[in-house]
This record gives sequence, C-alpha cells and structure tokens, in this order.
Amino acid sequence: MRSSTSIVVVFVTLVLGFGAAGPAVAAPEGTLVCGVHITLAPRWLDPGETEGIATPFMVLYAIHDALVKPMPSGLYTPSLAESFTQSKDGITYEFVIRKGAKFHNGEPVTAADVKFSFERYKGAGVKILKERVREVQIVDAVRVRFHLKEPWPDFMAFYGTTATGAGWVVPKAYVEKVGDDGFKKAPVGAGPYKFVSFNPGVELVLEAFDGFWRKAPNVKRLVLRSLPEETTRAAALKNGEVDIAYLLTGPVAEDIQRTPGFKLVSRAVAPSVFWLDLPDQWDPKSPWHDRRVRQAASLAIDRQALNQAETLGFSKPTGSLIPAALEFSKSFPPDPYDPPRARRLLAEAGYPNGFDAGDLYPWPPYFSMGEALIGYLQAVGIRTRLRTMERAALTTAWRDRKLKNIIVGISGAGSNASTRLEAYVSKGGAYTAGVIPEVEDLFQRQVRELDVKKREAMLHQIQQMLYDRVTHIPIYELAFIWGVGPRVEEPGINLVRSFAYSAPLEDVKLKRP
Repeated sequence: MRSSTSIVVVFVTLVLGFGAAGPAVAAPEGTLVCGVHITLAPRWLDPGETEGIATPFMVLYAIHDALVKPMPSGLYTPSLAESFTQSKDGITYEFVIRKGAKFHNGEPVTAADVKFSFERYKGAGVKILKERVREVQIVDAVRVRFHLKEPWPDFMAFYGTTATGAGWVVPKAYVEKVGDDGFKKAPVGAGPYKFVSFNPGVELVLEAFDGFWRKAPNVKRLVLRSLPEETTRAAALKNGEVDIAYLLTGPVAEDIQRTPGFKLVSRAVAPSVFWLDLPDQWDPKSPWHDRRVRQAASLAIDRQALNQAETLGFSKPTGSLIPAALEFSKSFPPDPYDPPRARRLLAEAGYPNGFDAGDLYPWPPYFSMGEALIGYLQAVGIRTRLRTMERAALTTAWRDRKLKNIIVGISGAGSNASTRLEAYVSKGGAYTAGVIPEVEDLFQRQVRELDVKKREAMLHQIQQMLYDRVTHIPIYELAFIWGVGPRVEEPGINLVRSFAYSAPLEDVKLKRP
C-alpha cells in the first residue's frame, strides 16, 4: 500500500508540476473561469427538470432566479418575490413579485410566469407537489396564490429551497415560442447572468446581466468549463487557465495546498452524505435482501481511511442517511471497520465464500472512491466491478430504475429530513427503489403534522427504522474541497449555507489588476 501510494504521489507531482511550469494562460480581465468536476448537461439549463441533487443549481443560480431561494440571509429568502405570506389555516401562500424584476429579454416577471413555471415542472418532488397543491391562482400581474388541498408544513421546503426546482421562474411567452428543446439551447432567465453559448459537455459561457434586481454582478463574464479529470483540473488551476477548481482530493489537493498563491477551501456545513444504495435488497432472491449481508458490507468499509485518502480527513464519517445540517436529522455513529465480523455475518447468511455482487456505480467523478470501496468489499468476499457513467446519465438511469447492484449515492439538495427522505425512501420518490410500509405510513403522517415536536419524533422514528434495518450504508458527510487561484478575492463558498458551489454568483469577486 505504501509503495502504490508513493507511485500516485510521484505521478501527481509530475503532472501538476509540468502544468505549472508551462506558460500561464490567464483569463481575460473581468472573466472568471470555474473548472467543473463533471460533464455539464443541457437539461441543467432548465429548472423544470431539476433532479433533486445540488449539481444543477451551480447553473440555476447563474441564469435563473426563484420566488424564494437559499441565500446568505436564510433558507427562504425572498428573491423574485419581494414578500410572501401564509394564511392562518396554512392552506394559502401568497407571493408578491418584486417591482422591477425582469428577464434577460427585458420582459417583466409576472404572476403568469410563476403559474406557468410551476405547472410545467416535472423534476424531483413533482409528485408530492402536484398532489398537495390544489390550484395556482393569478390574483393580478404581480400577485400569485398557491392554494393547498390541506395544511402542509413542508410546502416552502419543497417549493423554496434546492430540494426541487419548482420555485424557479422561466418566461412563459419565450418558452411557448421556442419550445422546451429550444429553451435548453438558448435559455432566457431572470438571474444575474445571461446565456452566451454552450458546448454540451465542454463549456458554458455567460455574461453579467446588469439589469438583475439585486445588484449587477462583480464578474462580467463567467465560464463553467468541464474538466472531469482531477489532475487536468488542478493543472489548469496552477497555470491560470481556471480560477476555481471544484473538487480536489488526496495528493492532488495536497499539492495545491503546498503551492504558494493558491489555497484550499471547503464547506463549513456539509449537507451531503455518501452512501451505498442497494436497490436489489427488495428482491427476495438477492443476497442483499438479507440484513446480515448489508451489515457485512458496512463493516467492510474503513471510513476514516477513505476519508483521509479522499478528502484529507475533512469529511465526517456517519451512520446516518440524513446529514446533521438538515432540520429534523437524527445522528447515528458510523459502523466500525471490522472485516472479521463482516466475514462471519456473510457465512451466517449462507455466503461463506462471498458472492458476486455485479456492478458498482460510483458517483461521478468520485471514481477513485469507487475503486477503494470495491477493494474493501472484495476483502470480505463481496466481489464487484467498477462501472462508470457521466453524472447526468447516471442520475437519469437511477431515476428510471435501470441501475441494479450497488450505487454510490449522494445528494446536496437542501431543506430538511422530510424532503431528503421523500426522494430516496418514500413511495413515488425520484430515486426510491422499494418501500417499507411502516416507514411510508409514518412519512405520510408527518407530512400532515403541524406540531413541530410530533413531526420531529416521527421523522426520527423513520430514520431509526432505516438505520436498524440497514436499508442504506452511509459512509461520510462530504467535505467538498475547492482549489482557489490568486486572481480570486471572493470565491463565494459558504455564503449560502449548505450549498456546495459559488453563490450568490453576483457576489463573487476578482482582485483588481
């Protein structure tokens, strides 16, 4: 192990050192370039298809805006809406649209745009939103009311946070004119940046929208460049091709940390938990159907060693599917690293020689993490193979129930434990593979419960049941690490609590030349 680690360090040093030795290719003055760790997908330009993960919001915070959204001042900060009110009976929510809010084409944001955006939404959380909202009423051009079928304490959590994209507003007339496909090719939003060009999978170019209601962006041109290879991303940071590099791990991050003029930063609050999702556990013929097998897989993982190798020890090993940063979360200790006990449990379950577990799908681009997990599982007899996909393709296949065996899951979508459980545990959830009747009953009851303490008790009970049954195998709360170059004064990390990427983008600053 020490020998192979040394080889990796030497390789990384050669790659990054070579990149640093070449001539710097600095971005034009007023331009900030972000080296993005994934392949940018066209559908992320449209909030109507938001997937229940944080990734699309790196684009949405730039091009689009929402009635309310997470901002530095709080989780439900009025944005395109200057204010909102809730009726005493909890049935009606009224939003007053901000005076002067307009789309990039100059058209004002109206109540008709809000109603249209909600009704065309088909992303994560759509089932529960459409089931519980009875009507969206246009009161006048600047006032819109959402009438619920019954009191629902999670309405704002689903509508006004990164749990879904249902509250983000698109221009009705323009979308109807160009169609959904045309909108993805040339989106018009109400956010701080206007669309310039998009080379799918390669680069998104945006320019500042000086008519943005909150403030004109400090950075005049913003470029999101896909650089999925970590060493390429880090080398581009060191030679000045990018100003911010998202997601650096292990020896690559250490190299940036040691380089004068560059720094590593990470989130102060982690809303994301890595876990192993086991969709085959709902099949009685699968080895994963046996709780002892799932427990064995959990005991096979050395979480602290994985944390040190991947995130320099910044992440937090956990036994909970719900991160501590979310309201109503319940904490559980991580399982210990105990391979001998894992082998005993496999033998008790009828697999003394282990079994072939098929493909393991790592969350892109955490492929080295996937390889490490395969090694840990292999060591106790659970044999699996790495199967890599681009992030957009993986989320689509996962949502369409086309993935089997082992999925390395993660979500950075915000709000609370209820919204997170809805997507992965409740019936109709975007990524739910199977349902425990008792859990579903509790989930539906807590959705209607107005007493906060009673609701918290039910959500804690759900989390306890999931933990006891080992329905998921939590690994750690991710510390998402960035590399920041010398041209950047304010990178925008941690301005919006629990959000992984730069935001608000209008607050990001470059140093003066």
